[in-house]
Amino acid sequence: MRRLSPPHFWLVCLLLLTATPAFPDSVDLSKAQIFCPIKDKNSLRRSLEVLQQEVEKRTRIRLPLARKLPPAGQPVIALALETDLTTFPATVQTALNALPAIRSEGFKLLVQPNNAVWIVAKDARGLLYGVGQLLRKAEMRPGQLTLSDKATLASTPRYPIRGHQLGYRPKTNAYDAFTVAQFDQYIRDLALFGANSIEILPPRTDDDATSRHMKLPAIRMVGEQSRIGQEYGLDVWMWYPNLGKDYEHPDSVRRELKEREEVFATVPKLDAVFVPGGDPGDLEPDVMFTWLAKEAQVLQKYHPKAKIWVSPQVFRPTQAWFDAFFKHVNADYPWFGGVVFGPWVKIPVQEIRKLVKPSIPIRHYPDITHNYSSQYPVPHWDLAWSMTLGRESINPRPHDEKAIHNALDEFGVGSISYSEGTNDDVNKFVWSDQDWNPETPVIETLRDYARLFIGPDYTETVAQALISLENNWRGNLLTNQAVGQSLRQWQLLEQQVPPTVLQNPRFQMGLIRAYYDAYTQRRLLYETELEQQARDGLANAPKTGSRPALQQAKITLEKAWKDRIWPDYRTKCFALADSLFKSIGAQLTMEKHGAMSGRGNFIDNIDIPLNDSPWLMDQLATIEQLSDEKERLAKIHALLHRTDPGPGGFYDHFGAPESWYRVVPGESWAKDPGSLRSPRIGFGVGLVGEEWVDEIKALGFKGQITPRVWMKQAKTLYDQPLKIAYNELDPTASYRMRIAYTGRFRSRMKLTTDDGSVIHEFIQTGRQPIFEFDVPQTASADGKVTFIWTCGEGERGSQVTEIWLIRK
Repeated sequence: MRRLSPPHFWLVCLLLLTATPAFPDSVDLSKAQIFCPIKDKNSLRRSLEVLQQEVEKRTRIRLPLARKLPPAGQPVIALALETDLTTFPATVQTALNALPAIRSEGFKLLVQPNNAVWIVAKDARGLLYGVGQLLRKAEMRPGQLTLSDKATLASTPRYPIRGHQLGYRPKTNAYDAFTVAQFDQYIRDLALFGANSIEILPPRTDDDATSRHMKLPAIRMVGEQSRIGQEYGLDVWMWYPNLGKDYEHPDSVRRELKEREEVFATVPKLDAVFVPGGDPGDLEPDVMFTWLAKEAQVLQKYHPKAKIWVSPQVFRPTQAWFDAFFKHVNADYPWFGGVVFGPWVKIPVQEIRKLVKPSIPIRHYPDITHNYSSQYPVPHWDLAWSMTLGRESINPRPHDEKAIHNALDEFGVGSISYSEGTNDDVNKFVWSDQDWNPETPVIETLRDYARLFIGPDYTETVAQALISLENNWRGNLLTNQAVGQSLRQWQLLEQQVPPTVLQNPRFQMGLIRAYYDAYTQRRLLYETELEQQARDGLANAPKTGSRPALQQAKITLEKAWKDRIWPDYRTKCFALADSLFKSIGAQLTMEKHGAMSGRGNFIDNIDIPLNDSPWLMDQLATIEQLSDEKERLAKIHALLHRTDPGPGGFYDHFGAPESWYRVVPGESWAKDPGSLRSPRIGFGVGLVGEEWVDEIKALGFKGQITPRVWMKQAKTLYDQPLKIAYNELDPTASYRMRIAYTGRFRSRMKLTTDDGSVIHEFIQTGRQPIFEFDVPQTASADGKVTFIWTCGEGERGSQVTEIWLIRK
């Protein structure tokens, strides 16, 4: 065989490349026309507009509308309802009829090799979702629109309610900065992934009336949100808590009804009102349902088909409250729509399904926006993350969201998520896809997300990079190698993508997390080592003298903020935060971006100490004031041995993974992600009084500084028992028990053992951290003991931070 010379070789390669289609498994729609025989504008809604605009944004191609079906062989995208199917060629009808049947909101997407795409829907919404499927799967580049010939499918949503709450109020981390156009685009984006509902908020909530970010008064923006939902053919819900001081006095009731009349008259479309049972607006059920009947009359005056839904959401529930609540729920009120299962609902949804009539629907209200102190916290989250990223950071949790959804979805009719802004953007799209089809693999949703919102050249790389951010939160941060790997993925993308992608807010939200996570891990490693060096120096105080040891320990600890590491990562985070504020109003700091405390302002936490230096420095300053060397040395020894239980004793910190094995488990996280039947990790100090910090603050502590370990504990919700088991005890010994009770809740707790012994009766926690009790020798006579904490009725949960079992 003759060998080709180099010039001839490259010529042959060029000929092969020009003769072979760039996308051999795709149809080329770059020159397609759109054919749509539908005459009824109510059926079309904005589907044609969405198709043309979204394609044009990405390709600069304006797909023209054809008055009649183009001849065979010419590229076409055809849209029709099943009732208009006869306008298509017989062969196309046959191919479409061969696909599985569709039901309400369903669609069929048929891709044929002659560059023809046919979308047939059951109804107007189905058309929009069919267009969304095309856009999600299409490869759109400047001057080019292609679609895989394997994209053919027929699809019907599993659940009839699929949506997200978009509250225009200051408490959100971005929505209050949105313009009307931004809400329009965001609602459109959600609809492309199958959302059929939005939930808006009234102008008055448990929040400030306005913020510096708002482009319109709340009452006007609420009307615009409703109009947008109406134009896309979506359902519009409203979350409307009871904030009045009195719902029984006639004058108060009149004021409340007048307010609702103004709000309900303002919105052009309203399909349902969701009234939470509490948080805020706690009312006794008899009072609440009497009031709701009055509210329903005003609601249906302007929106005759609208219903009122209610949640059994109450911070301090009692059995009497629930009995009265479900009595009303099952009373067949004509205005009643259904029950909502959301945050701070004590009763598991499986039990609620049994308590209400089969005809009454249950809607999920999942909290997809918060990381802890929430309905579905990140399981066993590292304390460093809770201190820095906080409760409401950018938080893609794709695999967690699917697991949470699929654990509980069968007990409801779908969901409208609880969201406080753009931080949970990825989670929204995952949740909508799961409500459409719970069998959808997470990676498929992420690929669609990346392809449509970032670009087809980054489908796989961005999808995997988003997963990497979730992996950063798995396990112990000190040893988590995923953090470095995640940063490398995002940095490589950062080097490769064009400026348009670098300025894309959805890309930037992932990028800032990658840098922030890596910076936090580096600081944790650095500051952990500095603390150990300081402790080592203090341990030598008997040799070096207490005052030099104390001084050197302070110098060592101060290096964390005087000799900062990796300043470039820190600078990158602030630059990205500024860019996100300019583009989507993301408020990642309080002072510069106008965030509310604890509402997405995680950049404010970027320098918070990650070791015990605040507590140690406070202790060292106190010890320095002592005049006696022996006393100083004794105090240093006590500081260094604070957790020492003595010979034959036990010490455990129940925020630490190494002690969690002692916590008696309930159901697995996969079955009980909301911890209604299982223990969970909690965060917070929760001590009151002049001497003790009330809560963890982003910029430090107030009052007396506490040990870092008090910020994390084991806890259960409501009156669910918290059980902690010890074995390998000395059966002949007696033990003294020291307990640290800290945490977000200030509950009344009782402690008993598995043999029925009472360690202590109900005591009020939150007033002091440390308690000591004798353990009855009979309780540990077999070398084992299980401690059991319970709360009184109406309490929010039991919490245990540290235990010392000291052998007497």
